[in-house]
Amino acid sequence: MTKPRALTKALTPLAIFAFIVSACSSGGATSPSASTASVAPPASSGSVAPSGSASGADLGPLIEAAKAEGTLTTIALPHDWCNYGEAIETFKTKYGLTVNELNPGGSSGDEIEAIKANQANPGPQAPDVVDVGFSFGADNIDLYEPYKVQTWDTIPEAAKDPNGAWFGDYYGVMSFTSNKSIVANPPKDWADLLKPEYKGQVALDGDPRTSNQAIQAVYAAALANGGSLDNAQPGLDFFKKVVDAGNFVPVDANPGTIVQGATPIALRWSYNGLSHRDEAAGNPDIDVTVPASGRFGGTYVQAISKYAPHPNAAKLWEEFLYSDEGQLLWLKGYCNPIRYEDMVSRNVVPADLAAKLPDTTGAVFPTPEQLKKATDLITKGWDATVGVDVVAPPE
Repeated sequence: MTKPRALTKALTPLAIFAFIVSACSSGGATSPSASTASVAPPASSGSVAPSGSASGADLGPLIEAAKAEGTLTTIALPHDWCNYGEAIETFKTKYGLTVNELNPGGSSGDEIEAIKANQANPGPQAPDVVDVGFSFGADNIDLYEPYKVQTWDTIPEAAKDPNGAWFGDYYGVMSFTSNKSIVANPPKDWADLLKPEYKGQVALDGDPRTSNQAIQAVYAAALANGGSLDNAQPGLDFFKKVVDAGNFVPVDANPGTIVQGATPIALRWSYNGLSHRDEAAGNPDIDVTVPASGRFGGTYVQAISKYAPHPNAAKLWEEFLYSDEGQLLWLKGYCNPIRYEDMVSRNVVPADLAAKLPDTTGAVFPTPEQLKKATDLITKGWDATVGVDVVAPPE
């Protein structure tokens, strides 16, 4: 694929979507590791076969099989992330299943480790499904059970594994979330984060050695500081400057720490900041700004664990998320759903939801190859360049 170039005029979400598709490869050439090849899936023999692209096919057998299992186990799905709270409750009501929610505040790395740790133990700590950053999806293909939802054909080819091991779900852009009761003049660009007025105020939402969101915040900083999609090192160098300026807070930011003032400026995906703004309802006033430069877009992917204790519930969950209903629930949480183009073409996207999405003029998206290279550099280079541990906030 050619190197992505910056978009230079105002874009609708549909245009951004088209760009991300052109920037991605299918991931089919990713080589699986052999770390789990010797462990047989414990429950796959009792699962309903993949539905393929048979849009409109009867889901009755899958629904009944999922109900017989009774439970879906998710992991690392905060309720304020992409409107997952409403999505989970809607799924439970619609199908009468229990949802066992593991480690809601976990990272993509935590999700992968949970699958690995429970390969031979399909109990309540074993996730059925994961929602992880793009590189965490493509790089762990051996951990996933291929499945193709009914709407498979409307997911762009570039945003899914051709065999159904993983498939893109939504995307957003890196932004600054600020508590205006503490930060009277919220930052508008990356260079602002070095200003003395922000001493002890700038934080990452996640550990840049394991969290996709934090890794890509560092990657985004590179774009505004002399780097590129092929060179993420300036992002690490920039965060070293933030630390040296005394502005960095080594605490994993979340809505609670932002409201409390422990991390009054947090680097988060646009959808997370906007959802927090709505939830806060002015108490305090939350500002969400897409930086003027270094505008960076990131995609997440869904996958079913090869070792899922509830494989049919997992498949039904994916069918739900990739239905129009599920995609619009993500959009309601300010996430650009991966099937946005198809839904726009059929006039099923409410105008009010589309209008609430932020202006992301100039946003760029890395190819999978660029993202893998940057992820490796950042996760391995954070300690050497920045040298600060990002710790969980106190209970």
